[in-house]
Amino acid sequence: MPTRYYIRLPDGAAARGNDPALSFSAHGAEGFAEQLQSAMRTTEIFDRWRGAQDDPDNVDPSLGASDPAAVATGEQHDLSIDIVLTTTLPGEIVRHRLRLLAGSAWQLRDVTAA
Repeated sequence: MPTRYYIRLPDGAAARGNDPALSFSAHGAEGFAEQLQSAMRTTEIFDRWRGAQDDPDNVDPSLGASDPAAVATGEQHDLSIDIVLTTTLPGEIVRHRLRLLAGSAWQLRDVTAA
């Protein structure tokens, strides 16, 4: 069953992960939503992160799950950006991908059934 995640980036300019090769590069709400949607629909960001680990073969493969039907929409509010993500992926994977993309510069505002 799909879940809807309500995510806020309080400051889009600060929403960057520790590794520039994995983090958001967008500057507007639509761009952030597109990058998040892509991160959920494919394993690309997971594969790059896993390849950078000391022992890639020891990484839990379940973190690489994807949802080809995931949808993200974004809305700009001055500096902050609100994103609504609808996906069948569990919260653990959503949080992991958000940490890669935005570091700690994001907030999970609400979670509902879609």
